[in-house]
Amino acid sequence: MTADLTPDVMMPIVMARLLRDGETVFHGVASPLPMVAILIAKRLHAPNLVYLNITGSINPQPESLPRSTVDPALFAHTRSRVTLTDLFDLSARGKLDTAFLSGVQIDRHGNINMSLIPGPSGDVHRPKVRLPGGAGSAAIMPSAGRTILWRTKHDVRTFVEAVSFRTSGGRVDRVVTPLCVFCMQDGELQVESIHPYVTAEQVRAQTGWPIAADERTPRTPPPTPAEIDALHAVDPDNVRAIEF
Repeated sequence: MTADLTPDVMMPIVMARLLRDGETVFHGVASPLPMVAILIAKRLHAPNLVYLNITGSINPQPESLPRSTVDPALFAHTRSRVTLTDLFDLSARGKLDTAFLSGVQIDRHGNINMSLIPGPSGDVHRPKVRLPGGAGSAAIMPSAGRTILWRTKHDVRTFVEAVSFRTSGGRVDRVVTPLCVFCMQDGELQVESIHPYVTAEQVRAQTGWPIAADERTPRTPPPTPAEIDALHAVDPDNVRAIEF
């Protein structure tokens, strides 16, 4: 079983496990993995989870999963509609329990960079690289009950000691990668578990700051048959693969 495990199976299942029944959960654009994870959680252990997404739908039931998370298919059977202003207001009032966000860079304190890589001498006005932008992350990360970050690339250019530019930060609970799960402890990301197909040495070598990960670090439990069945039922067309 372990030999057959791949990140496109492990990550959405691990992300689903982190969700709780009855909470309100949001994902934004370019978020196939959170979309799949939320639907797995609702199917297995969190039927009363309230699913919000960037299209403005609530608890949609699409006939099939779209490749884009802004596709009108996510309006199917929605209970109502919310605007982006409604979402920010919900988060500011403390009514958004969990938000899924990501970053081009993620640092040891859970800050994310979605804005730019500065030019020579740190010039942010003439950056070396312009990134997609933070969208609403600067408003949501500090105000949502918790943020779960995910990134399908785990290397020293992504997981850095300090981000080159701080787009946002705050209230990070977990970070899920193809190699491991980080949790926030005392203001720093610590390795909570290592996926079954990865060595501790790999995690240390591919993280940009010193981390405590060795053979004593807990292993992420492999998916159960019920979780595998739910993944295939929710995403039979392997839409999640677009992120890898």
